[in-house]
Amino acid sequence: MHSRNHLFRHTLHVSGFLLATLLLSAHTEKPARGETPPQRPNIIYIMADDLGFSDIGCYGGEVQTPNLDKLASNGMKLRTFYNNSRCCPTRASLLTGQYPHTVGMGHMVTLAQNKYDSGSYQGFLSPDHPTIAEELKKAGYRTYMSGKWHVGERREHWPVKRGFDRYFGLISGASSFYEITPAEKAKRFYAVDDKDYEIPAEGYYATDAFTDRAIGFITDHKKQHTAQPFFLYLAYTAPHFPLHALEPDIAKYEKIYAKGWDLARQQRYEGMKKAGYIDDRYQLTPKTKGIPDWTGDNEKDQWVRKMAVYAAMTDRMDQNIGKLVAALKGNKQLENTLIVFLSDNGGCAESVNTKGLHDPAKKVGEKGSYSAIEEAWANVSNTPFRMYKHYMHEGGIATPFIVHWPAAIKPGKGFSDGIGHVIDLMPTALELAGAKQGNLPGKSISYLWRSDRQPDRTYCWEHEGNKAIRKGKWKLVRDYSDLSWELYDMQADPTEMKDLASVESALAQALLSEYLAWEKQVGVKEFQGKRYGNPAGAK
Repeated sequence: MHSRNHLFRHTLHVSGFLLATLLLSAHTEKPARGETPPQRPNIIYIMADDLGFSDIGCYGGEVQTPNLDKLASNGMKLRTFYNNSRCCPTRASLLTGQYPHTVGMGHMVTLAQNKYDSGSYQGFLSPDHPTIAEELKKAGYRTYMSGKWHVGERREHWPVKRGFDRYFGLISGASSFYEITPAEKAKRFYAVDDKDYEIPAEGYYATDAFTDRAIGFITDHKKQHTAQPFFLYLAYTAPHFPLHALEPDIAKYEKIYAKGWDLARQQRYEGMKKAGYIDDRYQLTPKTKGIPDWTGDNEKDQWVRKMAVYAAMTDRMDQNIGKLVAALKGNKQLENTLIVFLSDNGGCAESVNTKGLHDPAKKVGEKGSYSAIEEAWANVSNTPFRMYKHYMHEGGIATPFIVHWPAAIKPGKGFSDGIGHVIDLMPTALELAGAKQGNLPGKSISYLWRSDRQPDRTYCWEHEGNKAIRKGKWKLVRDYSDLSWELYDMQADPTEMKDLASVESALAQALLSEYLAWEKQVGVKEFQGKRYGNPAGAK
């Protein structure tokens, strides 16, 4: 057994010599006259919201994502990278490098007007743990954020209070892409820096607005802070419900999805083979029980429209990422900028309560409509995996993951078999910034482009009673719905088709003991329906 320190304090110490060698070996763009080329990279983390594993083109999907595909082909993409299966916990880990319970985000955000109990489920980022923005700022970076925050609703928990020099976006969670509706007014609001922001009455679309502000931040940075590198966190709300998209984008997809979810899922699986993601180990998991056959569905036009709008939202996000990359190139910032792209959780199977939010006179996608793709299409979104957002099977926690850095990563690397987790993103940024990493559970993913041996990895999860631990090739996982633990050899069976818990019972018990020690360390409590009770015991 590994020592407890090894399991829970994965801290990577990079010598000054090694870091200097890495950074000085990067080929930077020729600077304009009078400028000094940056010795440390700019860093951009882009997060999609509720994007399923196979929703983008370079992961086998039919959605047109040429800009993400180009970043992937000129950089690298991972077969196995993990989030925390839900928006708030994943964002907490990206921002702090800690497991979500450690920083008070074991569940979801607490609304500003609500009372809270301090601790692992308080519903905002703990001030006891610095954010990536606070640490990079100390290291000499300018720090910017545009998009969805969702890790602290009270004004004292907003981004500018947690290290960001500039911020624009949605402080809270899911919202109309066009407006803040009267029904949302009490718990949905935007901000610019630390001031409230009113969305324009016409002509607003969130994905475009988030990108335009981000481009404004980096362009102003180029003019005003040439000597400093920057960090940008761009957190889209696309393609999270409500399904809102512009008609020219929707028109690309309505004929495509007329084939229905059964054929779409099979074709995605074939597309993943062509993309080089899948080999013989990846079996296509059975369709989730309860999803009807497409041939028997009585509301086909409505279902086609929903998935077409979802695809259009993803398409529009990709268009905007292309605009961002073009701005970086125009500013001569692209060569020495690390860009990472991921999703906060797997595809979302939720059926949303639209009371007071949906105008039945509106088509899906239009201003005033409010709907979601629900389970049948989410099952396609997560091809080839099973389960969804909230759960700890691969369909809930596996994300597409792209990393692009022209100065350090050569094109053509394709899919990497390396493994990573959202807790690894802060140590990565701190390493590249030459900053102290402190007591963080993750490790830098720089081994990927240095072609070093992959470090030993042990990751743990808990959300709403759904639990898992992955150690090396082994994964122990449990759903709250039945409480039984399953064991999978992820190297031989990456889609979790063959439960080995009864065959490898001693190994399963050892992993469970390790997992329970982690639960105690980070403050997991036992989930009881929609609330958390006493701390979990060894059961």
